[in-house]
Amino acid sequence: MQRPLANPNKSLSAISNVIGAYSQEDLEGIEISGIAQSSDDVVEGDLFIARAGQRVHGAAFAKDAIKAGAIAVLTDALGAQMITGVPVLICENPRRAAGIVSAWFYEEPMRDLYSVGVTGTNGKTTVTTLLHQIMQAAGRESGLIGTVEVRLGVDVLASKRTTPESSDLQALCAAMRERHLRNLVMEVSSHAITLERIRGSHFAVVGFTNLSQDHLDFHKSMEDYFRAKSSLFTFEYADLAVINIDDPYGARLAQETELPVLTLSRNQRKATWHFESITRDYIGASIAVRGSGGRLIEGKTTLQGGFNLDNLLMAIAIASESGVDPLEIAAILPQLTGAVGRLEPVHLGQRFTALVDYAHSPDAVARVLEMAHEITQGSVIAVLGCGGDRDASKRSLMGRALRDGADIAIYTSDNPRSEKPEDILVQMLLDIDVVAPNQVIVDRAGAIKKAVNHAQDGDVVIVLGKGHEKGQEIAGTIYPFDDRIELARAIEDKK
Repeated sequence: MQRPLANPNKSLSAISNVIGAYSQEDLEGIEISGIAQSSDDVVEGDLFIARAGQRVHGAAFAKDAIKAGAIAVLTDALGAQMITGVPVLICENPRRAAGIVSAWFYEEPMRDLYSVGVTGTNGKTTVTTLLHQIMQAAGRESGLIGTVEVRLGVDVLASKRTTPESSDLQALCAAMRERHLRNLVMEVSSHAITLERIRGSHFAVVGFTNLSQDHLDFHKSMEDYFRAKSSLFTFEYADLAVINIDDPYGARLAQETELPVLTLSRNQRKATWHFESITRDYIGASIAVRGSGGRLIEGKTTLQGGFNLDNLLMAIAIASESGVDPLEIAAILPQLTGAVGRLEPVHLGQRFTALVDYAHSPDAVARVLEMAHEITQGSVIAVLGCGGDRDASKRSLMGRALRDGADIAIYTSDNPRSEKPEDILVQMLLDIDVVAPNQVIVDRAGAIKKAVNHAQDGDVVIVLGKGHEKGQEIAGTIYPFDDRIELARAIEDKK
């Protein structure tokens, strides 16, 4: 992960005082030059943070970290018993301490940027991408951190997870500050909140898009899921909230949060930011948005679908509240393209629409298929699978969303991981009678090919679930697989 080029060393004794850790070694004179939570990321002079994992304690990798150059380890009492050869700091909660010490070590870089964090089940990637595009087009150099990629000005890095570990996050922000970027736009996942990756972070604005069933393998209930999201909306983490109140959980959050709130709505004129008009056409929509202080922003967008207009509304509102001129935003609107793998078109001259989308929750599938019907008078042909080793309770709901939303539904594999694809499909098809032309095709490439072969002029073929991903994980191995490439191949073969 990217680190700043220059950063002053910090003493191990000072770090111990910051987090209330203790050590049985003499810490005087020991200075660290960086922080890492993976032994693969350690460089000479680092403090290695070893915390308990779901399967293995991080202390098991301390030898590798020390060999790579770590000169001290921060861990809990259990981990300390496994480590020799370097000074060890011991605290009760290394995960929480990692966020606090990383923010302190890099001198709270997020407070030197206009930092925006966006959370919600769906829309995070699109909102952050749109906002980043607006900022960049308005001449406000910005960083972007999210599911698809990390951007530091002109540099683009691969993204390991939606929200990085706290040490990586703070290092990234420090690198952005060092490059004189003025803004940061990032996705904040519920996992990151619960696992305290954002501990020590602070945002000027946090946005809430929506909440629907997902990740219940991790959060156990919708209430737990909501509580995880809502804990971001406190003064510990932010100064201002921007919340979509068309979503029931958003309306609830707007009432419960301690932060000042700006509300968003597609239809409710009482909201701080809302649409005054939406006129759709075959290339997108002409919109008029009313916001704080009576601000009016009018323009054209190529984005399709009501949920994408919700995402655009949040990006417009936050950009305007951050100081981008409304007239400038209006001029930028036609340039906005949205996120990779989100309603991404694949066009090779065919006479039907072909799209790839990341939708992988019941609500997202339903919304995307609803949008597909908005843009065609023909049939909607959709391909969908469910990921293995993830929330199994949503599989039947996703299966029904596909059945109800598509004219032709093709059920297939996603990333089966350690599970058998056939077993996942059985759960996905609970209480569903698959009748022709609907089909079950385990092989994802074959399913995409079949969908394209069904397509007639004016139809929409949409492949759901993997979006921007370039691999398919099967039994512990990730094989090259890109829905966009497979869709293009199928179109070429059809010709």
